[in-house]
Amino acid sequence: MRTAPETGQPPQHVQEALARDLAANVAGDVDFGPGARAIYGADASNYRRIPVGVVFPRTTEDIVTTLRLSREAGVPVTMRGGGTSIAGNSIGPGVVMDTSRHMNRVLEIDPDRRTARVEPGVVLTTLTRATAKYGLTFGPDPSTASRCTLGGMIGNNACGTHSVAWGTTANNVESLDLVLADGTQLTVGEYSAQEWQDKLTLPTREGEIFRGLHELESRYRQTWRTDLSSYSRRVSGYGVENLLAERGRSVAKALVGTEGTCAIVTGATVRLVPIPAARILVILGYRDDIAAADNVPAILTQAPLAVEGWDAELLAVAITAFGSAPDLPEGTAWLFVELGADSADEAMARAQALVAHVGAGRPGGPSASVVTDPAERARLWRLRADGAGLATRDTTGGEAWPGWEDSAVPPENLGSYLREFRALLRKHDLRGVSYGHFGEGCIHVRINFDMVSERGVQVFRSFMEDAADTVAAHGGSLSGEHGDGLARSELLARMYPREVMTSFSEFKRVWDPDGVLNPGIVVDPEPLDANLRYTRRANLALPVLHYPEDQGDLGRAVRRCVGVGKCRSDIATVMCPSWQVTRDEKHSTRGRARILQEIVNGEFVTDGWRSKEALEALDLCFSCKGCSSDCPTGVDMATYKSEFLHQHYKGRRRPMNHLSMGWLPLSARIASRIPKLVNALTGSPLQGLIKRLGGIDPNREIPTFARSFVSSRRRKRRNAQRTSTGQPVVLWPDTFNNHMTPEVLKAGFSVLEKAGLAPQLPDGGVCCGLTWFSTGQLGVAKRVLERTARALAPAAEAGLPIVVLEPSCAAMLRSESRSVLGETPFTDYLRDNVFTLAEALERFAPDWQPPAVDRPAVGQVHCHQSSVLGFDADERLMKRAGIDTTEMQRSCCGLAGNFGFEDGHYDVSRAAAERLLMPAVEGAPEDAIVMADGYSCRTQVQQLGRRRAQHLAEVLDAAPADSGQEQN
Repeated sequence: MRTAPETGQPPQHVQEALARDLAANVAGDVDFGPGARAIYGADASNYRRIPVGVVFPRTTEDIVTTLRLSREAGVPVTMRGGGTSIAGNSIGPGVVMDTSRHMNRVLEIDPDRRTARVEPGVVLTTLTRATAKYGLTFGPDPSTASRCTLGGMIGNNACGTHSVAWGTTANNVESLDLVLADGTQLTVGEYSAQEWQDKLTLPTREGEIFRGLHELESRYRQTWRTDLSSYSRRVSGYGVENLLAERGRSVAKALVGTEGTCAIVTGATVRLVPIPAARILVILGYRDDIAAADNVPAILTQAPLAVEGWDAELLAVAITAFGSAPDLPEGTAWLFVELGADSADEAMARAQALVAHVGAGRPGGPSASVVTDPAERARLWRLRADGAGLATRDTTGGEAWPGWEDSAVPPENLGSYLREFRALLRKHDLRGVSYGHFGEGCIHVRINFDMVSERGVQVFRSFMEDAADTVAAHGGSLSGEHGDGLARSELLARMYPREVMTSFSEFKRVWDPDGVLNPGIVVDPEPLDANLRYTRRANLALPVLHYPEDQGDLGRAVRRCVGVGKCRSDIATVMCPSWQVTRDEKHSTRGRARILQEIVNGEFVTDGWRSKEALEALDLCFSCKGCSSDCPTGVDMATYKSEFLHQHYKGRRRPMNHLSMGWLPLSARIASRIPKLVNALTGSPLQGLIKRLGGIDPNREIPTFARSFVSSRRRKRRNAQRTSTGQPVVLWPDTFNNHMTPEVLKAGFSVLEKAGLAPQLPDGGVCCGLTWFSTGQLGVAKRVLERTARALAPAAEAGLPIVVLEPSCAAMLRSESRSVLGETPFTDYLRDNVFTLAEALERFAPDWQPPAVDRPAVGQVHCHQSSVLGFDADERLMKRAGIDTTEMQRSCCGLAGNFGFEDGHYDVSRAAAERLLMPAVEGAPEDAIVMADGYSCRTQVQQLGRRRAQHLAEVLDAAPADSGQEQN
């Protein structure tokens, strides 16, 4: 990767010397390579600052050493946790330190005192899982809980859904372990009058700190009392009012929300709160979000745990993303009100009291529904948690951005603020998708700024200035939970009097007199329209794929990743299997997207499609497409990888495994004519040489071939007449099942006939082009699909459904074909007429009763079933057959088509399988069926577990039909 020098950074020789010194003296990891610098150059904000390098400390001593060496080199330091900030406060021009890789432990839980000691890199859900067994939790719970870190939450003073009941992070911090810019280590907390006086007498750097704080408090005491409101969501600026005697003289609380500009947190003692025994959700519907806001003060009198707002536009985006609408009461805006109680009966009584109190059902009152089912509550809260990602696209498909993401006003002023805010959007000809913490007057909104053009950036600045004046006029805060960062620091002077701003500057100088820590944030801010991510565009070769969801624009497609970081989640999702194995940011969907964004940008990464670092990051992408469904912004890294591989190898020699596995449909066709000879050869002592020549990992077994199902079926068809008069369907003869496991196609054919359908094979050779697509041979993939279109022309003209037993091929036909060929009548036909076996049976043989299997199943839901096709129809069919799917794993098997066969991928492939799939198979009860519809999944189970997994078609075909059931 060729890179351009970044302005404002030290000379190259200084950077190289610092990298050497850090590598030699830090026990953790040090990465000054261009890949890491590109990845850590952005967070979840609109901003971009390329660092000098990245350090992953293992110990507090590593942090002290990094600070010393960076300070000596004249390089600033910025701390980073999960990188989920939307304000641009975890990116910096010097050294970035990421504590999430190594300093991520829960050190101690004291259930009696209701406290926990943690390291800064611990993910919030890791802490809450550990405390749950004591009936306790950490109160602040932002929607990024599955990947944000406690250190980041302390830096931003994060809040979350339940802060209306349990407060902000500052309200829940007892003490902080710190390292200062000069290497001083100390622990701070809350102090009595005598303890404070004792600190003032210390002849140390700690005593100097306290004397400086004491002088500040004496000088600005009255200003802080009058000009720093007690409003709970006043997150902007510094919490210096916590130094006041009546506020408890808490130095720890004063440092929460300073965004890493004053000290580095190396540990924290946090307070825990009891988990309510019972919860219930009341949903209130209103004519608009302003009416909802006006009703909030009345709701707050009922002591809710949460009061969250949604509007119809965000609901429409959610329906587009997830395919179904939640059952909500009448309205175009809704409040989700959660109540807690000691029992379910008490919770219901509280819900009924709330509904009566707000006048629900009466003229002029809201509509209402009460949700008691835990699964439905979880589904609704998931929609709310994904709001930040969902809102990046509006209902027209247009881009929407943070910036004015989390302004907050006192709840009693929220209705008035929203009225003026809507008028402000109209003034600037902008639209915003809004939602948020209505219970505390905090509004999240993604606005359709044009962040690419010069004119659009001018509108962005003008709007931000007007919005700052509007929120200040309503007694609010520019930031209600994400901090100021690069987005709002410049605007603080519009919110606070000059004397308050001066006190902030002096507070920082007490801690960090040389300005080493996170420069340009809060104090001495950089302009809010500087350092923007998307204002540059490289002159790249035009993309080959069509990107139908992004107007054919690759730049727009990769901009889908705004950095919400759900791909780094520590809860079970399909995405991102390589991250789940390596825990390296470059192997997350977000990390790969960041490098691709820099390629499109062209300023730092100057070798475009030839980038070796991008190739390395994409090398461990499984192409599972989990991100296309699990990521709330709809990132599709598998497609971007195919485009990159195509462009990277254009006119260059490809790896041998691209040829051996990319051209598998052709070689399999040949091998299936002489399968015994081919299998004898690949199983002979020559197999090692064959693997080396084909780029196949030596740990892998080469699959065996068989006589193709198509050729066998056509021989039989010549001697038999079709007798079925049912709905004709095309059974797709995919390469894997046709030439390697024909018994699957045979079973599928049989099941379709038993269901009263009339399966037929396509006339002429067909192929979906998957193997060429996944290896980036897009020209071949296009030609293959065009030939398939000609072969399927009669079926398309007749509107025949196509039943595809291999999930990866079904996904290729239904989805990727549009990327390769664009929007055409043929791809429209495929999108609407490609069905899995379960979907086809449900749609075209709804009265057919499957045989009673009555056994549990273990195994794998194919990743493309989870991400593209859906598995609901399969679950319904299996339930009707008495198959218990509880232990079916929704993940990636790790083989992932060609991925697990490619040389060098075996260890990662195996580790991915051993996360969920293989433990489930190995621990299966004796009567369980091992099931997997995907050829790759079945192969992985066979090669790692020595168990034969069956396709659903095989299970249904082998089960004896109940003679007492009517069969169609």
